[in-house]
Amino acid sequence: MKKIATAIWQICLLIIFSFAGNYIANILHLKISGSIIGVILVFFLLYFKVIRLDWLETGANWLLAELLLFFVPSAVGIVQYKSVIMLDGSRFMLVIVIGTLTVMACTGLSAEFISRRRERNL
Repeated sequence: MKKIATAIWQICLLIIFSFAGNYIANILHLKISGSIIGVILVFFLLYFKVIRLDWLETGANWLLAELLLFFVPSAVGIVQYKSVIMLDGSRFMLVIVIGTLTVMACTGLSAEFISRRRERNL
C-alpha cells in the first residue's frame, strides 16, 4: 500500500511540474509546449540535485509502463477520418515510418552514449 501511495504522490508531483511548465509557457508566450518545459524543468532540478531521483522514480516508471494506454484514444479517434486516410494514407505511413526510425536511431545513439560514459566513470 505504501508503494502505491508513493507512486500516486510522485505522479502528482510530475503533474505539478507539467502545470508549472504550462504556466511558464503562457506567461512568457513561448511556442513550446508547457509539458516540454516541465520536462526540462525536472531535468535541470535533477541535474543540479535540487530534487532526488527517488522522489520521482516509482511514479515515472509506472507512467512509462502504462504509456501505451495514453495512445489508445487517439488510435480509436483516427477511425473518424477514414476518407482522409484513404486519400493520404501512404503519406501518413511514410511520416510514421520516418518518425519511428528517427526515434529509434536517437534512442539507440543516446543509450550507447550513456552506456559508454558510465563505463568510463566506473
